[in-house]
Amino acid sequence: MTDEPTNLVLEHLRAIRASQARVEQTLAEHGERLTAIELAMAGMRREHAVDAEAGALLGVRVDRISDRVARLERRLELADAPPH
Repeated sequence: MTDEPTNLVLEHLRAIRASQARVEQTLAEHGERLTAIELAMAGMRREHAVDAEAGALLGVRVDRISDRVARLERRLELADAPPH
């Protein structure tokens, strides 16, 4: 009878170790997935920043072109003179 409890304890320990190994494997896989998600998000933030920069630069260029068109219209007397 002394062998049965010892074997039962060993079986439980083996089951616990196997379960722990599966949990560790799953945790490692989740860590890899999380890293991939973080990298993807960082890439999206970079793309968003580049797009925002491009939009701001285009806005500046449009403003400059608008100013130039207004000056041309005034020179050609196509637009009303600005009020004094």
